[in-house]
Amino acid sequence: MAHVSDLIAEDIDQYLTLHEHKSLLRFITCGSVDDGKSTLIGRMLYESKMLFEDQLSQLETDSKKMGTQGGDLDFALLVDGLSAEREQGITIDVAYRFFSTDKRKFIVADTPGHEQYTRNMVTGASTADVAIVLVDARKGILTQTRRHSYLASLVGIRHIALVINKLDMVGYAKEVVDRIDAEYRSFAKALGLQNIVTIPMSALKGDNIAERSANTPWYQGPTLMSYLETVEIDDAGSQWRPFRLPVQWVNRPNLDFRGYAGIVAGGIVRPGDRLRVLPSGRESRVARIVSSEGDLAQAVNGQSITITLEDELDISRGDVLASPNALPGVADQFEAAVIWMNDEPMLPGRPYLLKIGTKTVTATSAPPKYKINVNTLEHLAARKLDLNDIGVCNLSFDQHVAFDPYSENRDTGSFIMIDRLTNNTVGAGILHFALRRSQNIHWQAIDVNKQAHASLKGQKPCVLWFTGLSGAGKSTVANMVEKKLHALGKHTYLLDGDNVRHGLNKDLGFSDADRVENIRRVGEVARLMVDAGQIVLVSFISPFRAERRMARELVEQDEFVEIFVDTPISVAEQRDPKGLYKKARRGELKNFTGIDSPYEAPECAEIRIDTTAHSPDQAAELVIQHLTERGVI
Repeated sequence: MAHVSDLIAEDIDQYLTLHEHKSLLRFITCGSVDDGKSTLIGRMLYESKMLFEDQLSQLETDSKKMGTQGGDLDFALLVDGLSAEREQGITIDVAYRFFSTDKRKFIVADTPGHEQYTRNMVTGASTADVAIVLVDARKGILTQTRRHSYLASLVGIRHIALVINKLDMVGYAKEVVDRIDAEYRSFAKALGLQNIVTIPMSALKGDNIAERSANTPWYQGPTLMSYLETVEIDDAGSQWRPFRLPVQWVNRPNLDFRGYAGIVAGGIVRPGDRLRVLPSGRESRVARIVSSEGDLAQAVNGQSITITLEDELDISRGDVLASPNALPGVADQFEAAVIWMNDEPMLPGRPYLLKIGTKTVTATSAPPKYKINVNTLEHLAARKLDLNDIGVCNLSFDQHVAFDPYSENRDTGSFIMIDRLTNNTVGAGILHFALRRSQNIHWQAIDVNKQAHASLKGQKPCVLWFTGLSGAGKSTVANMVEKKLHALGKHTYLLDGDNVRHGLNKDLGFSDADRVENIRRVGEVARLMVDAGQIVLVSFISPFRAERRMARELVEQDEFVEIFVDTPISVAEQRDPKGLYKKARRGELKNFTGIDSPYEAPECAEIRIDTTAHSPDQAAELVIQHLTERGVI
């Protein structure tokens, strides 16, 4: 006779087996602030019997204490975990919750409604199959409703549940639902969203969530839960995509094993399959597919695996293993849609770190082609992207990467942008296509190279980059250094900020974006002159560390000398040789460095010159001494 414990264990095993083979649906709730997203998720957890008795007891206690729902349970308290959220009654962070029914498992992302937290919504939407767009029946379609719907379409969500919430507060009026439904579908049509189901409901009262409500006899559609349980998503479609494995780690525990680990980003792979490594283009066959459970006969999309190859190839993190019959593209210049998520604007020409798949590169943007008005979908002219702007830009990478257009593969066609100084994520985007010029432009090999030019001149080429406030004395010191180098028979050229703005950069103003482009152009000119064997003196305010770092990285490590002409602003303002500070103080000169535009002092300049302690001649001697010690002269 079987023991009771054995029967219980058998039941548990059967339950776990059934649970394991349920399909998984990831969905996101979005919309404007106070549309009831957190309340809806709390109600769904309640209806799916996913709450323990102690949680229900605590919910009842908290609801009474908060007193925000007139005696009803405040289901939002189940989701809004941050104290700041509870105090303000809004969602700030992305809250992920898991629950299941008899038919399906679910992971739901509750995202913020406030515009300032749009970045959080993008995070939640990036892996979702369905978007629940909530609309307050009293308010109708709002800007944030449109913004979130646009973002959902941008990241590839094709199933939309338009949930018209708080219907109890408008008397369950059918005409309200019909009006909002018509307005939303008109907007969604322009986005290409077609799979839309409209569900009238009250998250607080439970109408049309798990059971069809008697308060809406005119509604014959599905309840929200039945919709989520039955909506067809393309689970198997990813298996028919071409095989992709972005290499995350080269696994070499001993000399007898070398494998390439990562998460399959599409397709199927089996031992014996031929794969190509990109961007190098080398090919080999799969020897083994290794997982935590041992060797596999095949691996599919979403699995974490390690692949070993029959041949020894040079493969590193960021490379992509792909099916040679349907290869990804390889390029270094793209058109992309960018969602900007930082308080500081995205400035054309400023270098950012960009992570695509498992590869990290340095990227710069051209001026945006346009940004998008999410209300009208109008394309607007723009010179930069500000917080929450969505724009289309051309991006240039410092190396080639393997990619797929985002419309074909989310994993190999999306990216994040990272600030190089703070390491904060500042933007996210999707790749549309590679620019043709990325395949048509190549470096031309030349016989008379930098070494030949430098040998002829008998010197070591380099960039002497003078930075400091206006009136600090940069040009004076740089001019003195050039005179001394000329007297020593050295070949030099001085690029001065004012002189360059008379020609090469005469089209640029003094906004932050123009300052970045100003330094980008000068850095490129300086690099060309170093390639010609020159000692180049650059005298620019160059207020931003990021652009000075960019200029440094254009040349070799020992070819850049940053010289910080350190003068207190009070002293520079007293000198004011051009009368600029006086104009800035009177408000006649906008974006003036040190007054209403920042100056980021160097953190580790090779030379620091205190012009309150050194004369121009003494300062120049310090530079000459440094160049002598480095073997430049």
